[in-house]
Amino acid sequence: MSLYSPDQLTNALSETYAFLEVQQSGQVLTIRLNRAEKKNALHPHMVNELAFAMSYAKYEKSVWAVVLEAKGDVFCAGADLKAFMGGDKDFTSTIPAPNGEVLIGELFNKVYKPVIAKVGGDVFAGGFLFLAGSTYVVAAEGLRFGLPEVKRGLFPYQVMAALLNVMPPRTVIDWCIRGYDLPVERAQELGLVTHCVKRDELDGTVQGLLDELLANSPTAIRMGLEAFDHIRPAEAQHAYLLQMLQKTVGTKDGMEGLSAFREKRAPKWTGE
Repeated sequence: MSLYSPDQLTNALSETYAFLEVQQSGQVLTIRLNRAEKKNALHPHMVNELAFAMSYAKYEKSVWAVVLEAKGDVFCAGADLKAFMGGDKDFTSTIPAPNGEVLIGELFNKVYKPVIAKVGGDVFAGGFLFLAGSTYVVAAEGLRFGLPEVKRGLFPYQVMAALLNVMPPRTVIDWCIRGYDLPVERAQELGLVTHCVKRDELDGTVQGLLDELLANSPTAIRMGLEAFDHIRPAEAQHAYLLQMLQKTVGTKDGMEGLSAFREKRAPKWTGE
């Protein structure tokens, strides 16, 4: 089922976005996370806006490639749990509600256009859904990549599934259960990052990739990415993984971890 119909996407570039900036220049659609004051943490409506913009990229024939970037010094800090629990409804957006549940882990695989993540800031938790789902990840040297969920009494279920598509399984589970920061240079060695460059080389590297991509047949690329999506091993069930996250948030350890994080103290785990 499509999250948005082609008719809904007709005026996608002129809609009012609360948490994104969406622009098209030639055959390239740029989606910029625009919530720097909250470290670009994922808000529920921000997720809807992402689905809307990516749906436009999929159905709009003039879009041949997508660049995903972010304002501020943090590319994405993961989910804004307060917002997902019903807070922060003070925003203006004309983006309609989707026709089904949005699962970020599945958004990028289904667009069938090359996606370049231009990463100039640190990435944490759910932000890795963007990196693991992109075709290319161009990241600045010296960044921090962290999965701190277990330190909050949670677990990065959907991120784990996405990372397994690009990184060795033992490395993925080790990162998830120890929750350490991974240097961007090591992330490149492990396959999560495709290009690790000096900060002042980000724009030039991304443009170089775009020049190569746009010189090739967009039809062949689109059909090839669709085929790649169909022949890869069966995807993890992201709906199930989302349910597991919600279940974990409701445990005593989950509530204790979030409380300890808010109160800036060490958590007292009970194993419940």
